[in-house]
Amino acid sequence: MIDLGISKMALIGAVALIVIGPEKLPRVARTVGTLLGKAQRYVADVKAEVSRSMDLDELKKMKETMEGAARDVHQSIQTNASDFEKQWSETDATPALADDAYTTYPEYKLPHKRWRTKVGATPQWFKARAGVRTKALSGAARVARYRPKPSSHIT
Repeated sequence: MIDLGISKMALIGAVALIVIGPEKLPRVARTVGTLLGKAQRYVADVKAEVSRSMDLDELKKMKETMEGAARDVHQSIQTNASDFEKQWSETDATPALADDAYTTYPEYKLPHKRWRTKVGATPQWFKARAGVRTKALSGAARVARYRPKPSSHIT
């Protein structure tokens, strides 16, 4: 890469000022700056593309190794399964059963309580002591319960 120090940059600027002139120098500097920016972006894009292709190659190699390992495991399972089937067929397939081999077990019956109702974990005595309402009133029942009684004296 070109080694540009401050002294070399000052020399290039002085030559550009003499050759180009003070009127056109700002426009030329802007153009050179945009061209340098485009070149840097192009170099960065090329670097990114190269790194992406290298990563893709690494991923392909990793995929191939994983597929090979999966194939090996599949083959070992197949061979072990066939060995197991051979051993199973060679031995007596019916296990030694006791006299109660045909014992029937009673069918499951639901308990005779209200098993469908949801029961909370908080006991009722605690709810009553804490003042928690456990029974809901409808709107009409609430109005009837809390409506003030008419007074019996007339003035």
